[in-house]
Amino acid sequence: MRARAFIFAGLIALSASAQLPQVQLPPVSVPGVQVPALPAAERAIGNTLRQLSGARALRAERLLSQHRAELDRDPRGDLVVRAEVVAIDITPDALAGAQKAQFVVLRTQELADLEVKITVLQTPEGMSATRGLKRLRKLDPEGTYDYNHIYLDAGEVGATAAVTNAPAAPAPASGNIAGHRVGLIDGGVEATHTALRGGVIHQFGCDGNPVPSVHGTAVASLIAGAAADFQGAAPRAELFAADVYCGLPTGGAVESVAAAFGWMAKEHVPVVNVSLVGPRNALLERAVKVLLGRGHLIVAAVGNDGPAAPPLYPAAYAGVIGVTAVDAKRRVLLEACHGKHLALAAPGADVRAADAADSTGYREVRGTSFAAPLVAGLLARVLDAPDSVAGKNALAALTAQAVDLGPRGRDDIYGAGLVAAGLPQMAIK
Repeated sequence: MRARAFIFAGLIALSASAQLPQVQLPPVSVPGVQVPALPAAERAIGNTLRQLSGARALRAERLLSQHRAELDRDPRGDLVVRAEVVAIDITPDALAGAQKAQFVVLRTQELADLEVKITVLQTPEGMSATRGLKRLRKLDPEGTYDYNHIYLDAGEVGATAAVTNAPAAPAPASGNIAGHRVGLIDGGVEATHTALRGGVIHQFGCDGNPVPSVHGTAVASLIAGAAADFQGAAPRAELFAADVYCGLPTGGAVESVAAAFGWMAKEHVPVVNVSLVGPRNALLERAVKVLLGRGHLIVAAVGNDGPAAPPLYPAAYAGVIGVTAVDAKRRVLLEACHGKHLALAAPGADVRAADAADSTGYREVRGTSFAAPLVAGLLARVLDAPDSVAGKNALAALTAQAVDLGPRGRDDIYGAGLVAAGLPQMAIK
């Protein structure tokens, strides 16, 4: 009985502050152990899981309540930019028809490296994005239109520093020596942090003025550590960091994410990490397909919406390397998404990452956001340029090294198993 109480107390201690609607949890069984029904404890576990998996929903609700003039929801409840519809490769005739129906062209982007043209249309006055999307699809059944969806990060950075003034990896060499090339699509990066000095960081987005963020800096530091080659002349990764948030309430919109993918294609970045999650979207799918078709590897967090949640994107797109997270005891995080699209697991709790607010400080982080960059960094060590065959071989080699967890063989909880368990930034002290 004391053992059960300890387990339940440990689960409750992990609880966050978010609240979500009631969900049905699968039954829990322990081989060889008969556990009596404990309604109160089961409710506690259910509450804990709902709270841990509710971080993205809570953040979305807060964003919506604070920025109703800029944001809205689609029929599935996902955040979108209010009164905007994205048109992909719209024809002149279709555009003329849309304008005749009182749609207004807000922005146009030619993403030559993705071979796609994005036209963002504002709906007629008083018309929601949902009604506008239906209207455009009726006017132009052959065209491709979608919401300007918002994509949010898939992890939480601790509110207080868990580790400070202690490097997460051996000190970088001097001289700004470029290392293995790897991209990240996230918030802005604080390039002056100790964890990122000594390498090369290229930043993109926000009209040339990226806004350093807590999440983006943490992810960048984990990529840099995982991609580091301390035996040779490249002690840090050469990072291509695209800021898709820019400190704006509409940050993370799919048009910005697509532009970031276009930059990765232009720069021939072989491995791209995306620790953002959201719904399926036609523009995002187009960008992902183009990069995968050219031999880039895309590594993405599967998300923290819970084991019963529907798949999140871009991790759930075919060909993307979806990554889940485990804690220091190699247990999958309670809030991590499950699914057939899951490829690998990596540490995503009991992990320290760079603190954007302190150039030498580190914070404890939790979530699939922080597992994906470890996988991306390891793949970047062996892939010098986009190449379909080399990328496939690199992924196969890494998968072969995975430690099988859970049911024997590949499963929907851990994928092929755990990688990156021995990297130096894994232990919180």
